Amino acid sequence: MLSRRIANITPSATHAMTARIAEKRAAGENIITFSIGEPDFPTPQPIVEACEQALREGKTKYTAVSGIAALREAVCDKLRKDNGLDYTPAQICISSGAKQALSNAVFALCDEGDEVLIPTPCYVSYVEIVKLAGGVPVLVPTNDDFSLNAENFRRAITPRTKLILLNSPNNPTGAVYSRASLEELGQIAEENDLYVVSDEVYEKLVYDGAEHVSIASVSDAMKERTVVVNGFSKAYAMTGWRLGYTASNLTVSRACNAFQGHMTSCSTSFVQYAALRAFTDCDAAIENMRRAFEERRDYMHARLNAMPGISCQKPQGAFYLMPDVRAYLGRTEGTRTIATAEDLCNFLLDEAGVAAVFGEAFCMPGTVRFAYANSMENIRLGMDRMEAALAKLR
Repeated sequence: MLSRRIANITPSATHAMTARIAEKRAAGENIITFSIGEPDFPTPQPIVEACEQALREGKTKYTAVSGIAALREAVCDKLRKDNGLDYTPAQICISSGAKQALSNAVFALCDEGDEVLIPTPCYVSYVEIVKLAGGVPVLVPTNDDFSLNAENFRRAITPRTKLILLNSPNNPTGAVYSRASLEELGQIAEENDLYVVSDEVYEKLVYDGAEHVSIASVSDAMKERTVVVNGFSKAYAMTGWRLGYTASNLTVSRACNAFQGHMTSCSTSFVQYAALRAFTDCDAAIENMRRAFEERRDYMHARLNAMPGISCQKPQGAFYLMPDVRAYLGRTEGTRTIATAEDLCNFLLDEAGVAAVFGEAFCMPGTVRFAYANSMENIRLGMDRMEAALAKLR
């Protein structure tokens, strides 16, 4: 018999789509994937070389749970330079990916029944991480353009509210929250004695001159009550390397270390040594990747909005587009009826060989998330296929 906690968890829709894609490819089908939040670029060569060197030097043993001192110091330097935030190495916890860092923070802060405010649409794992920690996820709708709505937060707060779980640049929408909106949200958090867990893993991927702002930087009070979460997967194309971190006040940092110590101990030792190079030798690689994503965003955004019935905001960050597809709900093709965005995604996969993720997985029915982490050639072909498939729906 499964525990109630596990029985209450919804499997990841993105991983489920990945499994369907694998089945179809194994059957010989050509699938164009817009469903996976993973840069299609290789890990920058300096990082690879540093990993090889660490392996040759035998850096394969356990490290401290919180990570090697040099990497924690490098993270502090990065936060000071990029975000205007001053931390000591004791306030940094290196983890096996940003998702573990998120889990560390939520488990460290949430008691059974505590409410966690999550602006929607939101990343598929946020709700489930909160549920696993015994917390109660409370979904807070954003505005039509996916910007934060302060009044919605104020209305959602109850005596049980403990935490806000924030993500900017945002997955799945690509929204970048403005400094003004974060200052207002910070004031709400201070007035109601709330913590904030701020997932900033896409911070390097911003466009059109947009500014990434960490909510921890808006005031000294917010720095004290914020857990900054970041990692190496998105900016440095290191998804499989599994390395992330938190920065927080010393009490929360010690709690994250204690929790992680009983879950995974330290992150992979030689990956930590390799990550040191990410902060020193990879700026050009990051900028090349960011420019490529911006070009792809512009093209896919234009193509989606040119399709009848599709409406799509132009995001300023990450590598996702989230068009409104409600015009296609209720349409049919043969005996097939499109009742939900999930039905539409299954139709596109079967009919066009195009994979995307339905908005219901992100708490936003009637939408579909497309990741433009694919080559321009595949994006062009995928948009052609999608347009032809949609034309068949009546």
